[in-house]
Amino acid sequence: MKPADLLFTQGFGTRRECAALVANCCLDVEGLGVVDDFERELDAANDLWFRVRGGERWPYRERALIVLNKPAGYECSQKPRHHASVYSLLPAPLRQRGVQAIGRLDEDTTGVLLFTDDGALVHRLTAPKRHVAKVYEVRCKHAVDAGQVDRLLAGVLLHDDDETVRAAACEATGERALRLTLIEGKYHQVKRMIAAAGNRVEALERRAFGPVRIDGLGAGRWRWLDADLEFAAER
Repeated sequence: MKPADLLFTQGFGTRRECAALVANCCLDVEGLGVVDDFERELDAANDLWFRVRGGERWPYRERALIVLNKPAGYECSQKPRHHASVYSLLPAPLRQRGVQAIGRLDEDTTGVLLFTDDGALVHRLTAPKRHVAKVYEVRCKHAVDAGQVDRLLAGVLLHDDDETVRAAACEATGERALRLTLIEGKYHQVKRMIAAAGNRVEALERRAFGPVRIDGLGAGRWRWLDADLEFAAER
């Protein structure tokens, strides 16, 4: 892969801007140093790292896949209406290459949010029949009792819905706290299920999306994930 093509595929500007970066000795490839030869062939493998203008160390990724620990007060939209866009938390190269969120979280919901520019992966992980487990930590307004847990496990009927939905797993983790595992992705599903069970969500955090967790990742921070990460479906 030519140096300017490398920069272009990784979101560092238009083709003309990337050519200018190479011409101005702004590309530093680990193990090679500054690369300013337009015709030099680079081995664009997933162990190639580089810096642009001496900035952040950046890996080559044929397809980007990252996890963000979403803070409250951000909308999962490119054109937010009432809050800042969650995309504003991502660096320019990721936005430039067109990553999109895999599903959405409400503006007041925090936790695991995945982004990728792999359209096939987005479709695969948001398809209703995929059934990838998502784990939520829920703080409720009222005390949680065994009856509420039983109803969530047995299935509840959501308002304006024709079929019951149930939790794949559910347990009380405190007087007013629940850990809830879902394999669907309906609109406001956790809040609607908790309401149908006779309680109300006060705070909601998604702790896991399939194998991906946010342990050690601060609010508003992100990290790369392996592109070949396996998202096994729940049966």
